[in-house]
Amino acid sequence: MGRLPSYRPMLAQLGPLPPPAQHDLWSAEMKWDGVRGLAYAEAGALRLMSRNGRDVTLAYPELYPMAAALGGRDVVLDGEIVAFDDAGRLSFGALAPRMHQRNPAKVAELVRAVPVTYMIFDVLHVDDRSVVRLPYDERRELLEGLVTPGFRWQLPVAFGGDPRAALEASRALGLEGVVVKRRDSPYRPGRRSADWTKVKNFSHLEVVVGGWKPGAGRRSGRIGSLLLGGHDSGGRLVYVGHVGTGFTDAMLTALREELAPLERPGSPFAVPVPREFARDARWVEPRLVGEVRYAEVTGDGRLRHPSWRGLRPDLSPGEVRAPGASLGRAASEGA
Repeated sequence: MGRLPSYRPMLAQLGPLPPPAQHDLWSAEMKWDGVRGLAYAEAGALRLMSRNGRDVTLAYPELYPMAAALGGRDVVLDGEIVAFDDAGRLSFGALAPRMHQRNPAKVAELVRAVPVTYMIFDVLHVDDRSVVRLPYDERRELLEGLVTPGFRWQLPVAFGGDPRAALEASRALGLEGVVVKRRDSPYRPGRRSADWTKVKNFSHLEVVVGGWKPGAGRRSGRIGSLLLGGHDSGGRLVYVGHVGTGFTDAMLTALREELAPLERPGSPFAVPVPREFARDARWVEPRLVGEVRYAEVTGDGRLRHPSWRGLRPDLSPGEVRAPGASLGRAASEGA
């Protein structure tokens, strides 16, 4: 058999759970917060390709034995490469040092310190046959017959029935959410489709606006993103991230009017904002409080995937604490 054909991963759309009347048409899987990877197992050797088509095989040598554990079959698998923190929790921050490292000595050191696991959730090709046109249920059955879970690769469970139970389980486990997949749908390489819908869990946090960056394209001449902060246990305003989504046009107009009289020449943050976010920033007096929802807090105290919810005029800036600050108000629990 010749070289396996190349594929691009199918992508999910963000959206809600399907309505109860359609629950039997869908299957739910946990959403793993890692990096996407297609695994090409051919002649007992493994090749890993990133979502954008880059060869990342050298970064994850602990996954190499997976190719020899497929019963001699040549296959293309789809999955997520994940890592866990010292407490055994899924952590994108723990994975970050692995993602761009290619130096063999440093990779070997990281394998010992932060080993990865490959969460396999689909199969695209088996021997000389593409299976992307098969419905999800048939591909899942095929996958379960092909893959025997190993020390560094797993075949996570797919949940039938009411996907709300899967979403609740993901929340209890501290995971990012679920992906619901139509059971009769084919795999659509390189396409984003509502046949796969990601439903995320978010937390809420109050933040202080310390600046903003001008927008581009459709937002040219308007606010592109807000630079956000919170107070640490010493009372200093520290940068916690930037948010550029969740705004309506009316919100953007109102924010520009609120921020205009607060402009100041320098940053209000106690520690310099990263250069890529400070460039072209318009700094303001830290008087406006808002609320965002977010997926998680990274190890350096930054918000991952924040989305703007609105201003909180009922709160004063001094009440707002950065994630992990030991004093003051806690983050909102779903307000």
